[in-house]
This record gives sequence, C-alpha cells and structure tokens, in this order.
Amino acid sequence: MTLPLELAKLQNRIREVAASYKLDFFETVFEMVSWEEMNTIAAYDGFPVRYPHWRFGMSYDQISKNYSWGLSKIYELVINNDPCYAYLLYGNKLVDQKLVMAHVYAHCDFFKNNLWFAPTNRRMVDQLASHSMRIERHVRKEGRDEVEQFLDACLSLENLIDIYAPYSPPRKVEDGEPAPRDVIRFEAKAYMDPFINPPEFIEEQRVQLEEERRQPEAFPRRPERDVMLFLMEHAPLREWQRDVLAMIRDEAYYFAPQRLTKVMNEGWASYWHSRMMTEKLLEPSELIDFAERHAGAMAMQPGQVNPYKLGIELFRAIEDRWNKGRFGKEYEDCDDLETKRRWDTGLRQGRDKIFEVRRIYNDVTFVDEFLTPEFCDEQKLFTYDYNPKTGRREINGRDYRDVKDRMLRSLANGGQPVIEVTEGNFRNRGELVLTHRHDGEDLDLAHARGTMEHLHHLWTRPVHIETMVEDRPRRMSYDGESHELADL
Repeated sequence: MTLPLELAKLQNRIREVAASYKLDFFETVFEMVSWEEMNTIAAYDGFPVRYPHWRFGMSYDQISKNYSWGLSKIYELVINNDPCYAYLLYGNKLVDQKLVMAHVYAHCDFFKNNLWFAPTNRRMVDQLASHSMRIERHVRKEGRDEVEQFLDACLSLENLIDIYAPYSPPRKVEDGEPAPRDVIRFEAKAYMDPFINPPEFIEEQRVQLEEERRQPEAFPRRPERDVMLFLMEHAPLREWQRDVLAMIRDEAYYFAPQRLTKVMNEGWASYWHSRMMTEKLLEPSELIDFAERHAGAMAMQPGQVNPYKLGIELFRAIEDRWNKGRFGKEYEDCDDLETKRRWDTGLRQGRDKIFEVRRIYNDVTFVDEFLTPEFCDEQKLFTYDYNPKTGRREINGRDYRDVKDRMLRSLANGGQPVIEVTEGNFRNRGELVLTHRHDGEDLDLAHARGTMEHLHHLWTRPVHIETMVEDRPRRMSYDGESHELADL
C-alpha cells in the first residue's frame, strides 16, 4: 500500500535532509504493510516474491512466533535494488517511522556507493520473480517432490562460492591440453656448453619431464573455490537441474556483499539515522522514544558483537581521529599518553574520511585498519574462552591484537569456511575431493556430513572433505550410504 499523506510528506522531508548531508541514494519507494505481511517479506529475505520452498515457511513461523511472544520486532526492511524498496509497519509511532526512513536512506546510499555492491544485479526484484516462475515451471514438469529435494541440495551449498570472484578479472577458459614443457637449456658457446648445461642436469630434467607426462593431468588444474560453478560445469545434471543450480548460485552472489559488509552497512545506517534524528528531525516530545529505540538497536548481547554498535562506534572514531589529526607517523610515534589524549591538529577531515571509507572498504579491511588499541579500551572489548573447570565462558585477555584477530577470523570470507574443490577424479574413479582451508576453527562435523550428502546427490559419486579435526589431518568421506572419518 502507498503511504498516507502525512508519511508521504515526512518522506519528502527526510529525503531532503539526507541529501543535505551529501548522501547519494537510488530512488526509494516505501510501502505500508501489516505485521503479517512484514513477517512474510522478512521470511523471503526482504523480497515480495520468491520460489516455493519449505525453508521460507519455517522462517516465517519463527519470525511470527518471536513477534507474537514479544521477543523481537522488525522495524525496517530495505532491498538493494534500483529503485530501492523499503517497508514500514502499520501501527508504529511517527518517531519510529522517522527513524526507519532515515536508516533506510543511509542503507540506500551504501548500496549505491560501496564498491563491494557494484557487481550486484540492481533489478533483483524482477530477477527473483523470474526465478520463481522458472522453478514453478520445473515443478509442473518434474513434480514438486523432485524439484524440492533438488532445491534442498542446492540451498545447502549456497555458501560454497568464491565471494571475491566478481571483483577479479574474468577467468580465462582453458581449452585443450597445456603446452608441453621442454628441457631447459641455456645459450652457451660450444666450449662452455658442458659447464653451463651439464649432461647430468639435462638428463635429470628429461627423466623428470617423462615422469610428469606419465602422471594424469590434475582435474581441476587449480583449486576451485566456486564449488557451485564446478558442479554446474562438471556434475551429471539434467538441464532443469543445471538451471535451478544456476539460479541459486546467482542469488548467492547477490547476497554475498551483504555478508561482506554487515558491520559497515549497519554502522553507516545507524550513524546517519542518529545524526539526522538528533540534529534535524526529532521533536522534543519524541526524544525519549527515540532514545529507547536507538539504545535497543545498539545493545550488546553477552558473547556477541552487535554489528550496529561496532559499526557506528568505528565510524564515529574515524571521524573524530581525522577531525583531530590522530593518525600518521608523528601521532603513532608519540609515546606520551597525555599528549595523545589532548592531540588535536584542527584538521577537520573526518566527514570526508568516513565517506571515503564507506566507498571502498568491506568489514575485514574496515576492522583491520581502524580497530585500534584506543578503540578497544574505550569500547571495553575483550576475548573469552570456555573454562572446563568452572563450566563457564570467562574473559581470558584484553590485548587488542587478540581481539582483532578473533574478529577478523569471524568476518573473513563472509564468516564462512573456505572450501575448495581440489580433485574431481580421485583414485581415478570420479570421486570428488574438497579441501577445507583450516584457519584455526574446525568444521561443524554434523553440518559437514549433511552437506556431503547433498553434494553426493548432485555429484552421484563418493565425496570427500579433507580438513583438520582436533589438530589432526582427517578425511571425511561419504559414499551414498555411510560416512567415514580417516586419518590422512
């Protein structure tokens, strides 16, 4: 439903306020929805139409129960699209609608200007509607159970993509056999040739090349991180299955930048809704309600990092540092704490700096560059571990390097494990081998086994994952009937 007149006027005002702060956004369309409609859209990841699948119903049920029991409430949903679509909830107070609109315009600015969103499809609403119709067509032809079972397998693999591939040069297609390698000989005059190219060295090279030529060629030639693409190209799939897998892969790449920039995106939107509300939009009578909503969004849960809170505080810290010139060699070399506390060169470049950061950084580079010892002290960040003696999780350190290391590990690869296809013809029997690039965190074995079963459904041959389990190199295997775990 279109906006009532009062909210339409409010939208125009907030759009002008956002533009006055130099935010640059796509045209934004707000729609009023009931809480049931909001829960449905949220279950569909913010889109009005998706293909039929039980996971959306499960998500709707969970969201609805949380709302009914007062455990959570969705205030805003916005889609990375051109135009951007956002939803307002019937019954919210006017101050809530103001806050949501201000927050949404900042999100839209981020979607449009952050480089990590640049490759995304800006017509994804239309694209997902097309996906829904195509899958419905496959359902009518192949049967609902058949298509849904295949969708289950594809969706379990949607994180097995190379999230950095859209930002790399297009991969060259390698046709035919690689050029044969010859024995290396250096140019030399006849009398020096035995010394420059010793016969025993030439013979050693020849034997080595002959041995290499007898070995079967690696398949794939190099590790392939985009597992879904590898399956599309090499798994024995029917045409409709390849089409479904391609759709799920396209959607996975669309949502990937949101995983890469969750902290920045929510921090940027929170920073600007806070500024717009407190400086230009709030009425005196709305202050307490706004403070309550804002504090609720910024609250930190025990054992968790709130991306809204971390993001907004990092943007504020960056602005303050660049306003006061608290960066560079001279500042870093200063070892007087009182001097550093009072440091202010009057640079006043903070606003320009946060716009630059918004444009080119993702969460990993954002935290890596701007999470400083001073920031960790101010925000009281620490690391913790499980203590088996007490049966509780306890603080085990406040060193900012440990805090940063753990945070970066949780953000790397969008918070997902790095898994690559390393062998597509293992034991010369067409078996699939994937390798987990272990970063100190073991795989969830139950989840890994479930994923292997879905991989087998697509590959139809035994599947293996090589990883580290409790500091030991192990190979997990599934042959379609049973799972095995063996030492490497």
